[in-house]
Amino acid sequence: MNPDLLASSLLAAVTAAVERCDGEVAATLAVGDIALERPRNRDHGDWATSVALKLAKRIGLAPRALAEELATAFGEIEGVASVEIAGPGFLNIRLEAGAAGSLAAAILDSGEAYGRNEALAGESINLEFVSANPTGPLHIGHTRWAALGDSLARVLSAAGAHVTSEFYINDAGAQMDTFGESVLAAALGEPAPENAYPGQYIADLGARALEARPDLPELPRDEAVAVARELAYGWQLTEIQESLARFNVHFDVWFSERTLHTAADSGVSPIDGAVDRLRAQGHVFDEDDAIWVRTTDFGDDKDRVIKRGNGVYTYFAADAAYYLSKKDRGFARTIYLLGADHHGYVHRLKALAGAAGDDPENDIEVLIGQLVSINGARLSKRAGNIIELNDLREWLGTDALRYSLGRFPADSPLTLDPELLQKRTNDNPVFYVQYAHARTHQVARNAAAAGVDGSQFAAELLTDETESILLGALAEFPRIVAQAASLREPHRVARYLEELAAAFHRWYDACRVTPLGDAPVEPVHHSRRVLADATGQVLRNGLGLLGVSAPERM
Repeated sequence: MNPDLLASSLLAAVTAAVERCDGEVAATLAVGDIALERPRNRDHGDWATSVALKLAKRIGLAPRALAEELATAFGEIEGVASVEIAGPGFLNIRLEAGAAGSLAAAILDSGEAYGRNEALAGESINLEFVSANPTGPLHIGHTRWAALGDSLARVLSAAGAHVTSEFYINDAGAQMDTFGESVLAAALGEPAPENAYPGQYIADLGARALEARPDLPELPRDEAVAVARELAYGWQLTEIQESLARFNVHFDVWFSERTLHTAADSGVSPIDGAVDRLRAQGHVFDEDDAIWVRTTDFGDDKDRVIKRGNGVYTYFAADAAYYLSKKDRGFARTIYLLGADHHGYVHRLKALAGAAGDDPENDIEVLIGQLVSINGARLSKRAGNIIELNDLREWLGTDALRYSLGRFPADSPLTLDPELLQKRTNDNPVFYVQYAHARTHQVARNAAAAGVDGSQFAAELLTDETESILLGALAEFPRIVAQAASLREPHRVARYLEELAAAFHRWYDACRVTPLGDAPVEPVHHSRRVLADATGQVLRNGLGLLGVSAPERM
Protein backbone atom coordinates (compact mmCIF):
# COMPACT_ATOMS: atom_id res chain seq x y z
CA MET A 1 0.00 0.00 0.00
CA ASN A 2 1.52 3.31 -1.05
CA PRO A 3 1.13 6.48 1.07
CA ASP A 4 -1.36 8.07 -1.32
CA LEU A 5 -3.69 5.08 -1.18
CA LEU A 6 -3.38 4.88 2.61
CA ALA A 7 -4.05 8.63 2.96
CA SER A 8 -7.15 8.34 0.75
CA SER A 9 -8.46 5.45 2.85
CA LEU A 10 -7.79 7.33 6.07
CA LEU A 11 -9.51 10.44 4.66
CA ALA A 12 -12.67 8.47 4.00
CA ALA A 13 -12.68 7.21 7.60
CA VAL A 14 -11.94 10.68 9.01
CA THR A 15 -14.66 12.30 6.91
CA ALA A 16 -17.25 9.79 8.09
CA ALA A 17 -16.31 10.33 11.75
CA VAL A 18 -16.25 14.14 11.51
CA GLU A 19 -19.51 14.29 9.58
CA ARG A 20 -21.34 12.87 12.59
CA CYS A 21 -20.28 15.97 14.57
CA ASP A 22 -19.99 18.75 11.99
CA GLY A 23 -21.02 18.30 8.36
CA GLU A 24 -19.55 21.64 7.30
CA VAL A 25 -16.08 20.75 8.55
CA ALA A 26 -16.34 17.29 6.96
CA ALA A 27 -17.11 18.87 3.59
CA THR A 28 -13.83 20.82 3.67
CA LEU A 29 -11.51 17.91 4.40
CA ALA A 30 -8.81 16.90 1.92
CA VAL A 31 -5.96 14.42 1.76
CA GLY A 32 -3.57 17.10 3.01
CA ASP A 33 -5.39 17.18 6.34
CA ILE A 34 -4.26 13.60 7.06
CA ALA A 35 -0.58 14.68 7.27
CA LEU A 36 1.01 11.23 7.21
CA GLU A 37 4.57 11.04 8.52
CA ARG A 38 7.11 8.29 9.02
CA PRO A 39 7.83 7.73 12.76
CA ARG A 40 11.50 8.10 13.60
CA ASN A 41 11.21 5.12 15.92
CA ARG A 42 10.01 2.15 13.87
CA ASP A 43 8.61 0.59 17.06
CA HIS A 44 5.85 3.19 16.70
CA GLY A 45 4.61 1.70 13.45
CA ASP A 46 4.86 2.44 9.75
CA TRP A 47 2.97 5.73 9.64
CA ALA A 48 1.76 8.38 12.08
CA THR A 49 -0.85 11.12 11.80
CA SER A 50 -1.88 14.05 13.99
CA VAL A 51 -5.26 14.44 12.27
CA ALA A 52 -7.18 13.97 15.55
CA LEU A 53 -5.24 16.83 17.15
CA LYS A 54 -5.85 19.08 14.14
CA LEU A 55 -9.61 18.52 13.92
CA ALA A 56 -10.77 17.96 17.51
CA LYS A 57 -11.22 21.60 18.47
CA ARG A 58 -13.01 22.44 15.21
CA ILE A 59 -15.71 19.85 15.86
CA GLY A 60 -15.93 20.25 19.65
CA LEU A 61 -14.34 16.97 20.77
CA ALA A 62 -11.37 16.19 22.99
CA PRO A 63 -8.40 15.06 20.87
CA ARG A 64 -8.12 11.77 22.69
CA ALA A 65 -11.81 11.02 22.22
CA LEU A 66 -11.60 11.69 18.46
CA ALA A 67 -8.41 9.65 18.26
CA GLU A 68 -10.14 6.66 19.87
CA GLU A 69 -12.96 6.82 17.33
CA LEU A 70 -10.53 7.14 14.43
CA ALA A 71 -8.35 4.31 15.72
CA THR A 72 -11.31 1.98 15.50
CA ALA A 73 -12.17 3.15 11.99
CA PHE A 74 -8.57 2.98 10.78
CA GLY A 75 -8.22 -0.56 12.11
CA GLU A 76 -10.97 -1.70 9.75
CA ILE A 77 -9.11 -0.51 6.64
CA GLU A 78 -7.80 -3.37 4.53
CA GLY A 79 -4.05 -3.71 4.91
CA VAL A 80 -3.87 -2.00 8.31
CA ALA A 81 -2.60 -4.40 10.99
CA SER A 82 -2.99 -2.20 14.07
CA VAL A 83 -3.50 1.37 15.25
CA GLU A 84 -2.20 2.77 18.53
CA ILE A 85 -2.93 6.09 20.23
CA ALA A 86 0.08 7.97 21.58
CA GLY A 87 0.23 11.04 23.79
CA PRO A 88 -2.67 13.48 23.56
CA GLY A 89 -4.03 11.99 20.31
CA PHE A 90 -1.36 10.93 17.84
CA LEU A 91 -2.25 7.84 15.83
CA ASN A 92 0.47 5.30 14.98
CA ILE A 93 -0.46 2.94 12.15
CA ARG A 94 1.16 -0.39 11.41
CA LEU A 95 0.53 -2.08 8.07
CA GLU A 96 0.25 -5.76 7.38
CA ALA A 97 3.42 -7.14 5.83
CA GLY A 98 1.67 -7.84 2.55
CA ALA A 99 0.25 -4.33 2.34
CA ALA A 100 3.64 -2.76 3.04
CA GLY A 101 5.55 -5.06 0.71
CA SER A 102 3.17 -4.58 -2.19
CA LEU A 103 4.74 -1.16 -2.70
CA ALA A 104 7.78 -2.81 -4.32
CA ALA A 105 5.68 -4.26 -7.14
CA ALA A 106 3.74 -1.01 -7.47
CA ILE A 107 6.98 0.93 -7.97
CA LEU A 108 8.04 -1.38 -10.79
CA ASP A 109 4.62 -1.00 -12.40
CA SER A 110 4.97 2.79 -12.27
CA GLY A 111 8.58 2.81 -13.48
CA GLU A 112 9.85 6.29 -14.30
CA ALA A 113 6.52 7.75 -13.20
CA TYR A 114 7.00 6.72 -9.57
CA GLY A 115 7.55 9.83 -7.48
CA ARG A 116 5.78 12.10 -9.92
CA ASN A 117 2.70 13.67 -8.38
CA GLU A 118 0.07 16.36 -8.85
CA ALA A 119 1.10 18.68 -6.00
CA LEU A 120 1.53 21.60 -8.44
CA ALA A 121 -0.89 20.46 -11.13
CA GLY A 122 -2.34 23.34 -13.10
CA GLU A 123 0.50 25.76 -12.32
CA SER A 124 2.23 27.42 -15.26
CA ILE A 125 5.73 28.47 -14.19
CA ASN A 126 8.45 30.40 -15.97
CA LEU A 127 11.82 29.62 -14.37
CA GLU A 128 14.70 31.88 -15.37
CA PHE A 129 18.26 31.06 -14.34
CA VAL A 130 21.91 31.57 -15.35
CA SER A 131 21.13 34.45 -17.78
CA ALA A 132 24.79 35.32 -18.28
CA ASN A 133 26.09 38.09 -20.51
CA PRO A 134 27.18 36.56 -23.86
CA THR A 135 30.53 38.31 -23.53
CA GLY A 136 32.60 35.53 -22.00
CA PRO A 137 32.71 31.94 -20.78
CA LEU A 138 30.43 30.66 -18.03
CA HIS A 139 32.15 30.66 -14.65
CA ILE A 140 31.90 28.85 -11.33
CA GLY A 141 28.95 30.96 -10.14
CA HIS A 142 26.99 30.17 -13.30
CA THR A 143 27.81 26.50 -12.67
CA ARG A 144 25.91 26.53 -9.39
CA TRP A 145 22.93 28.41 -10.80
CA ALA A 146 22.83 26.04 -13.77
CA ALA A 147 22.80 22.92 -11.57
CA LEU A 148 20.24 24.32 -9.15
CA GLY A 149 18.00 25.83 -11.79
CA ASP A 150 17.88 22.77 -13.99
CA SER A 151 17.23 20.47 -11.01
CA LEU A 152 14.48 22.79 -9.79
CA ALA A 153 12.86 22.72 -13.23
CA ARG A 154 12.90 18.93 -13.18
CA VAL A 155 11.43 18.77 -9.67
CA LEU A 156 8.68 21.29 -10.45
CA SER A 157 7.73 19.32 -13.54
CA ALA A 158 7.69 16.07 -11.54
CA ALA A 159 5.24 17.73 -9.14
CA GLY A 160 2.81 18.37 -11.98
CA ALA A 161 3.63 21.95 -12.93
CA HIS A 162 3.99 23.09 -16.53
CA VAL A 163 7.50 24.55 -16.45
CA THR A 164 9.35 26.62 -19.02
CA SER A 165 13.05 27.06 -18.29
CA GLU A 166 14.38 30.28 -19.74
CA PHE A 167 17.75 31.92 -20.32
CA TYR A 168 17.66 35.72 -20.60
CA ILE A 169 20.41 36.76 -23.01
CA ASN A 170 21.80 40.13 -21.90
CA ASP A 171 22.73 41.10 -25.45
CA ALA A 172 21.95 44.82 -25.32
CA GLY A 173 23.61 47.76 -23.63
CA ALA A 174 27.06 49.16 -23.04
CA GLN A 175 28.67 45.83 -22.15
CA MET A 176 28.04 44.59 -25.69
CA ASP A 177 29.73 47.66 -27.19
CA THR A 178 32.70 47.16 -24.85
CA PHE A 179 32.81 43.53 -25.93
CA GLY A 180 32.88 44.56 -29.59
CA GLU A 181 35.65 47.09 -28.97
CA SER A 182 37.68 44.47 -27.10
CA VAL A 183 37.39 41.89 -29.90
CA LEU A 184 38.14 44.44 -32.61
CA ALA A 185 41.23 45.70 -30.81
CA ALA A 186 42.45 42.12 -30.53
CA ALA A 187 41.73 41.53 -34.23
CA LEU A 188 43.66 44.62 -35.28
CA GLY A 189 46.52 44.15 -32.84
CA GLU A 190 45.67 47.37 -31.01
CA PRO A 191 46.09 48.05 -27.29
CA ALA A 192 43.06 46.93 -25.32
CA PRO A 193 40.60 49.76 -24.74
CA GLU A 194 39.71 50.99 -21.27
CA ASN A 195 37.58 48.47 -19.31
CA ALA A 196 38.22 45.88 -22.02
CA TYR A 197 37.30 42.24 -21.45
CA PRO A 198 40.46 40.33 -20.49
CA GLY A 199 41.63 36.84 -21.33
CA GLN A 200 43.00 34.73 -24.13
CA TYR A 201 39.49 34.04 -25.39
CA ILE A 202 39.22 37.68 -26.54
CA ALA A 203 42.41 37.27 -28.57
CA ASP A 204 41.02 34.05 -30.03
CA LEU A 205 37.73 35.75 -30.94
CA GLY A 206 39.66 38.62 -32.52
CA ALA A 207 41.69 36.25 -34.69
CA ARG A 208 38.55 34.38 -35.65
CA ALA A 209 36.76 37.61 -36.53
CA LEU A 210 39.63 38.74 -38.74
CA GLU A 211 39.65 35.38 -40.49
CA ALA A 212 35.90 35.60 -41.10
CA ARG A 213 36.08 39.23 -42.21
CA PRO A 214 39.51 40.09 -43.68
CA ASP A 215 38.11 43.53 -44.56
CA LEU A 216 37.80 44.54 -40.88
CA PRO A 217 40.82 46.91 -41.02
CA GLU A 218 39.30 48.80 -43.97
CA LEU A 219 35.83 49.31 -42.47
CA PRO A 220 34.78 52.56 -40.79
CA ARG A 221 35.40 52.25 -37.06
CA ASP A 222 31.75 52.09 -35.98
CA GLU A 223 30.96 49.50 -38.62
CA ALA A 224 34.05 47.46 -37.71
CA VAL A 225 33.05 47.44 -34.04
CA ALA A 226 29.54 46.30 -34.95
CA VAL A 227 30.83 43.51 -37.20
CA ALA A 228 33.32 42.26 -34.58
CA ARG A 229 30.67 42.46 -31.87
CA GLU A 230 28.06 40.49 -33.80
CA LEU A 231 30.47 37.78 -34.94
CA ALA A 232 31.90 37.32 -31.46
CA TYR A 233 28.45 37.46 -29.89
CA GLY A 234 27.22 34.60 -32.05
CA TRP A 235 30.25 32.45 -31.31
CA GLN A 236 30.19 33.18 -27.59
CA LEU A 237 26.46 32.45 -27.26
CA THR A 238 26.95 29.15 -29.09
CA GLU A 239 29.75 28.26 -26.67
CA ILE A 240 27.50 29.05 -23.70
CA GLN A 241 24.73 26.87 -25.13
CA GLU A 242 27.12 23.99 -25.82
CA SER A 243 28.72 24.28 -22.35
CA LEU A 244 25.33 24.04 -20.68
CA ALA A 245 24.25 21.13 -22.87
CA ARG A 246 27.40 19.22 -21.89
CA PHE A 247 26.52 19.99 -18.27
CA ASN A 248 23.15 18.32 -18.85
CA VAL A 249 21.26 21.61 -18.52
CA HIS A 250 18.31 22.30 -20.82
CA PHE A 251 16.55 25.57 -21.64
CA ASP A 252 13.21 25.73 -23.40
CA VAL A 253 13.59 29.40 -24.30
CA TRP A 254 16.59 31.61 -25.08
CA PHE A 255 15.16 35.12 -24.75
CA SER A 256 17.12 37.97 -26.33
CA GLU A 257 17.04 41.31 -24.52
CA ARG A 258 17.36 42.97 -27.93
CA THR A 259 13.81 41.98 -28.80
CA LEU A 260 12.59 44.27 -26.01
CA HIS A 261 14.13 47.25 -27.79
CA THR A 262 12.85 46.32 -31.25
CA ALA A 263 9.71 48.04 -32.51
CA ALA A 264 6.81 45.78 -33.45
CA ASP A 265 4.59 46.29 -36.50
CA SER A 266 2.77 48.95 -34.49
CA GLY A 267 5.99 50.94 -34.27
CA VAL A 268 6.09 50.53 -30.49
CA SER A 269 8.79 48.47 -28.80
CA PRO A 270 8.00 46.26 -25.79
CA ILE A 271 9.86 48.74 -23.58
CA ASP A 272 7.73 51.63 -24.86
CA GLY A 273 4.65 49.52 -24.31
CA ALA A 274 5.75 48.59 -20.79
CA VAL A 275 5.75 52.22 -19.70
CA ASP A 276 2.26 52.74 -21.09
CA ARG A 277 0.95 49.56 -19.45
CA LEU A 278 2.37 50.43 -16.05
CA ARG A 279 0.96 53.94 -16.37
CA ALA A 280 -2.46 52.45 -17.05
CA GLN A 281 -2.21 50.61 -13.72
CA GLY A 282 -1.79 53.96 -11.98
CA HIS A 283 1.75 53.53 -10.71
CA VAL A 284 3.70 55.76 -13.14
CA PHE A 285 4.36 59.46 -12.59
CA ASP A 286 6.43 62.21 -14.24
CA GLU A 287 8.94 64.27 -12.28
CA ASP A 288 12.09 66.25 -13.17
CA ASP A 289 11.54 65.48 -16.87
CA ALA A 290 11.87 61.77 -16.10
CA ILE A 291 9.31 58.97 -15.93
CA TRP A 292 9.09 57.07 -12.65
CA VAL A 293 7.38 53.95 -11.32
CA ARG A 294 6.07 54.29 -7.78
CA THR A 295 7.50 50.99 -6.59
CA THR A 296 7.44 52.14 -2.97
CA ASP A 297 3.72 51.33 -3.08
CA PHE A 298 4.83 47.69 -3.03
CA GLY A 299 7.64 47.68 -0.49
CA ASP A 300 10.58 48.87 -2.61
CA ASP A 301 13.03 51.12 -0.76
CA LYS A 302 12.69 53.87 -3.37
CA ASP A 303 10.76 54.74 -6.51
CA ARG A 304 12.47 53.74 -9.76
CA VAL A 305 13.27 55.81 -12.81
CA ILE A 306 12.17 53.95 -15.91
CA LYS A 307 13.05 56.67 -18.46
CA ARG A 308 15.57 59.41 -17.80
CA GLY A 309 15.05 63.04 -18.66
CA ASN A 310 17.34 62.65 -21.69
CA GLY A 311 14.94 60.06 -23.12
CA VAL A 312 17.16 57.06 -22.37
CA TYR A 313 15.53 54.02 -20.75
CA THR A 314 17.06 52.53 -17.60
CA TYR A 315 17.76 48.84 -16.96
CA PHE A 316 14.56 48.85 -14.95
CA ALA A 317 12.66 49.46 -18.18
CA ALA A 318 14.03 46.26 -19.69
CA ASP A 319 13.17 44.42 -16.46
CA ALA A 320 9.60 45.72 -16.73
CA ALA A 321 9.21 44.80 -20.38
CA TYR A 322 10.67 41.36 -19.76
CA TYR A 323 8.34 40.67 -16.83
CA LEU A 324 5.33 41.76 -18.88
CA SER A 325 6.51 39.52 -21.71
CA LYS A 326 6.34 36.54 -19.37
CA LYS A 327 2.87 37.59 -18.29
CA ASP A 328 1.77 37.92 -21.92
CA ARG A 329 3.05 34.44 -22.64
CA GLY A 330 0.62 33.03 -20.10
CA PHE A 331 2.81 32.33 -17.08
CA ALA A 332 0.84 32.69 -13.88
CA ARG A 333 4.00 32.42 -11.80
CA THR A 334 7.54 33.54 -12.51
CA ILE A 335 10.64 32.39 -10.63
CA TYR A 336 13.97 34.17 -10.93
CA LEU A 337 17.13 32.43 -9.69
CA LEU A 338 19.73 35.17 -9.32
CA GLY A 339 23.31 35.37 -8.11
CA ALA A 340 24.54 36.50 -4.73
CA ASP A 341 25.22 40.04 -5.99
CA HIS A 342 21.56 40.57 -6.91
CA HIS A 343 19.98 40.96 -3.47
CA GLY A 344 18.82 44.44 -4.47
CA TYR A 345 16.65 42.92 -7.19
CA VAL A 346 14.33 41.12 -4.81
CA HIS A 347 12.23 44.11 -3.73
CA ARG A 348 12.60 45.75 -7.14
CA LEU A 349 11.19 42.81 -9.07
CA LYS A 350 8.41 42.15 -6.56
CA ALA A 351 7.44 45.81 -6.69
CA LEU A 352 7.45 45.60 -10.47
CA ALA A 353 4.99 42.71 -10.33
CA GLY A 354 2.74 44.74 -8.05
CA ALA A 355 2.90 47.74 -10.38
CA ALA A 356 1.87 45.42 -13.24
CA GLY A 357 -1.27 44.47 -11.33
CA ASP A 358 -0.04 41.10 -10.03
CA ASP A 359 0.31 39.80 -6.49
CA PRO A 360 3.98 40.26 -5.46
CA GLU A 361 3.67 37.61 -2.76
CA ASN A 362 2.34 34.86 -5.01
CA ASP A 363 2.95 35.61 -8.68
CA ILE A 364 6.71 36.20 -8.55
CA GLU A 365 9.52 34.56 -6.61
CA VAL A 366 13.13 35.69 -6.49
CA LEU A 367 15.62 33.10 -5.21
CA ILE A 368 19.14 34.25 -4.41
CA GLY A 369 21.95 31.72 -4.74
CA GLN A 370 25.06 32.17 -2.65
CA LEU A 371 28.68 31.93 -3.74
CA VAL A 372 30.49 28.68 -4.36
CA SER A 373 34.21 27.95 -4.31
CA ILE A 374 36.29 24.86 -4.93
CA ASN A 375 39.51 24.26 -3.03
CA GLY A 376 42.46 24.26 -5.34
CA ALA A 377 40.60 25.35 -8.45
CA ARG A 378 42.76 27.37 -10.82
CA LEU A 379 41.72 30.40 -12.79
CA SER A 380 41.03 29.70 -16.42
CA LYS A 381 44.07 29.96 -18.67
CA ARG A 382 41.73 31.12 -21.41
CA ALA A 383 39.65 33.66 -19.52
CA GLY A 384 42.32 34.66 -17.04
CA ASN A 385 40.17 36.04 -14.23
CA ILE A 386 37.54 33.34 -13.67
CA ILE A 387 37.13 29.60 -13.03
CA GLU A 388 35.34 28.27 -16.10
CA LEU A 389 32.45 25.82 -16.13
CA ASN A 390 34.14 23.86 -18.91
CA ASP A 391 37.33 23.45 -16.86
CA LEU A 392 35.39 22.38 -13.77
CA ARG A 393 33.38 19.82 -15.69
CA GLU A 394 36.46 18.31 -17.32
CA TRP A 395 38.26 18.25 -13.95
CA LEU A 396 35.56 16.87 -11.65
CA GLY A 397 32.96 15.44 -14.03
CA THR A 398 29.38 16.43 -14.69
CA ASP A 399 27.88 13.98 -12.20
CA ALA A 400 30.08 15.01 -9.28
CA LEU A 401 29.47 18.70 -9.93
CA ARG A 402 25.73 18.39 -10.54
CA TYR A 403 25.15 16.25 -7.47
CA SER A 404 27.40 18.24 -5.12
CA LEU A 405 25.93 21.57 -6.15
CA GLY A 406 22.42 20.15 -5.94
CA ARG A 407 22.66 18.72 -2.42
CA PHE A 408 22.89 22.07 -0.62
CA PRO A 409 20.30 24.86 -0.25
CA ALA A 410 20.76 27.67 -2.75
CA ASP A 411 21.07 30.29 -0.01
CA SER A 412 24.03 28.63 1.72
CA PRO A 413 27.64 29.56 0.79
CA LEU A 414 29.44 26.47 -0.41
CA THR A 415 33.02 25.25 -0.65
CA LEU A 416 33.55 21.93 -2.43
CA ASP A 417 36.42 19.53 -1.79
CA PRO A 418 37.72 18.26 -5.16
CA GLU A 419 39.69 15.41 -3.57
CA LEU A 420 36.51 14.10 -1.96
CA LEU A 421 34.50 14.41 -5.17
CA GLN A 422 37.03 12.26 -7.03
CA LYS A 423 37.14 9.49 -4.43
CA ARG A 424 35.49 6.16 -5.16
CA THR A 425 34.53 5.62 -1.52
CA ASN A 426 31.43 5.94 0.60
CA ASP A 427 32.70 9.30 1.87
CA ASN A 428 31.85 10.75 -1.53
CA PRO A 429 28.04 11.29 -1.55
CA VAL A 430 27.57 11.00 -5.30
CA PHE A 431 29.64 7.79 -5.42
CA TYR A 432 27.68 6.41 -2.45
CA VAL A 433 24.32 6.91 -4.19
CA GLN A 434 25.47 5.84 -7.64
CA TYR A 435 27.13 2.75 -6.18
CA ALA A 436 23.85 1.80 -4.50
CA HIS A 437 22.17 1.99 -7.90
CA ALA A 438 24.91 -0.04 -9.56
CA ARG A 439 24.60 -2.59 -6.77
CA THR A 440 20.88 -3.07 -7.50
CA HIS A 441 21.88 -4.03 -11.04
CA GLN A 442 24.57 -6.38 -9.75
CA VAL A 443 21.92 -7.99 -7.56
CA ALA A 444 19.69 -8.38 -10.61
CA ARG A 445 22.48 -9.94 -12.69
CA ASN A 446 23.38 -12.41 -9.95
CA ALA A 447 19.73 -13.21 -9.33
CA ALA A 448 19.05 -13.88 -13.00
CA ALA A 449 22.01 -16.23 -13.14
CA ALA A 450 20.54 -18.13 -10.18
CA GLY A 451 17.07 -18.28 -11.69
CA VAL A 452 15.60 -15.58 -9.45
CA ASP A 453 13.44 -13.42 -11.70
CA GLY A 454 10.82 -12.01 -9.35
CA SER A 455 8.03 -14.02 -10.94
CA GLN A 456 6.83 -15.48 -7.62
CA PHE A 457 6.41 -12.21 -5.74
CA ALA A 458 4.88 -12.59 -2.28
CA ALA A 459 4.77 -9.22 -0.54
CA GLU A 460 3.95 -10.76 2.84
CA LEU A 461 7.40 -12.41 2.93
CA LEU A 462 9.24 -9.08 3.19
CA THR A 463 9.25 -9.09 6.97
CA ASP A 464 12.86 -8.46 7.96
CA GLU A 465 13.37 -5.23 9.89
CA THR A 466 15.72 -3.93 7.18
CA GLU A 467 13.03 -4.64 4.60
CA SER A 468 10.48 -2.67 6.57
CA ILE A 469 12.88 0.27 6.79
CA LEU A 470 13.73 0.09 3.08
CA LEU A 471 10.06 -0.09 2.07
CA GLY A 472 9.35 2.88 4.30
CA ALA A 473 12.09 4.87 2.61
CA LEU A 474 10.78 3.96 -0.84
CA ALA A 475 7.30 5.08 0.18
CA GLU A 476 8.65 8.53 1.08
CA PHE A 477 9.87 9.41 -2.41
CA PRO A 478 6.66 11.01 -3.81
CA ARG A 479 6.31 13.15 -0.68
CA ILE A 480 9.95 14.25 -0.93
CA VAL A 481 9.48 15.28 -4.57
CA ALA A 482 6.32 17.23 -3.76
CA GLN A 483 8.01 18.92 -0.82
CA ALA A 484 11.13 19.79 -2.83
CA ALA A 485 8.94 21.37 -5.51
CA SER A 486 6.73 23.32 -3.14
CA LEU A 487 9.69 24.68 -1.14
CA ARG A 488 11.88 25.18 -4.25
CA GLU A 489 14.56 23.02 -2.61
CA PRO A 490 15.86 20.27 -4.91
CA HIS A 491 18.59 19.48 -2.40
CA ARG A 492 15.95 17.53 -0.45
CA VAL A 493 16.00 14.93 -3.22
CA ALA A 494 19.76 14.46 -2.88
CA ARG A 495 19.60 14.06 0.89
CA TYR A 496 16.74 11.59 0.51
CA LEU A 497 18.74 9.52 -1.98
CA GLU A 498 21.58 9.23 0.50
CA GLU A 499 19.19 7.95 3.16
CA LEU A 500 17.66 5.51 0.68
CA ALA A 501 21.12 4.28 -0.35
CA ALA A 502 21.99 3.71 3.31
CA ALA A 503 18.78 1.73 3.86
CA PHE A 504 19.50 -0.36 0.78
CA HIS A 505 23.09 -1.13 1.78
CA ARG A 506 21.92 -2.26 5.24
CA TRP A 507 19.26 -4.47 3.65
CA TYR A 508 21.81 -5.92 1.22
CA ASP A 509 24.03 -6.93 4.12
CA ALA A 510 21.13 -8.55 6.00
CA CYS A 511 19.01 -10.29 3.34
CA ARG A 512 19.98 -12.69 0.58
CA VAL A 513 18.38 -12.42 -2.84
CA THR A 514 19.95 -15.61 -4.14
CA PRO A 515 20.00 -18.92 -2.19
CA LEU A 516 23.19 -20.23 -0.63
CA GLY A 517 25.00 -23.02 -2.47
CA ASP A 518 22.64 -25.62 -3.88
CA ALA A 519 19.67 -24.50 -1.81
CA PRO A 520 16.47 -24.14 -3.87
CA VAL A 521 15.08 -20.83 -5.04
CA GLU A 522 12.12 -19.86 -2.86
CA PRO A 523 9.40 -17.20 -3.14
CA VAL A 524 11.25 -15.01 -0.63
CA HIS A 525 14.17 -14.75 -3.07
CA HIS A 526 11.86 -13.67 -5.88
CA SER A 527 10.24 -11.13 -3.55
CA ARG A 528 13.58 -9.67 -2.55
CA ARG A 529 14.59 -9.43 -6.21
CA VAL A 530 11.51 -7.25 -6.77
CA LEU A 531 12.46 -5.09 -3.77
CA ALA A 532 15.99 -4.61 -5.11
CA ASP A 533 14.68 -3.69 -8.55
CA ALA A 534 12.23 -1.23 -7.01
CA THR A 535 15.04 0.41 -5.07
CA GLY A 536 17.06 0.78 -8.25
CA GLN A 537 14.10 2.38 -9.96
CA VAL A 538 13.68 4.99 -7.23
CA LEU A 539 17.41 5.75 -7.09
CA ARG A 540 17.36 6.17 -10.86
CA ASN A 541 14.32 8.43 -10.76
CA GLY A 542 15.84 10.58 -8.04
CA LEU A 543 19.21 10.95 -9.74
CA GLY A 544 17.37 11.94 -12.90
CA LEU A 545 15.74 14.82 -11.04
CA LEU A 546 19.23 16.09 -10.21
CA GLY A 547 20.53 15.68 -13.76
CA VAL A 548 22.92 12.94 -12.62
CA SER A 549 23.48 9.61 -14.38
CA ALA A 550 22.61 6.25 -12.81
CA PRO A 551 25.38 3.82 -13.85
CA GLU A 552 24.67 0.10 -13.94
CA ARG A 553 28.27 -0.86 -13.20
CA MET A 554 30.94 0.85 -11.11
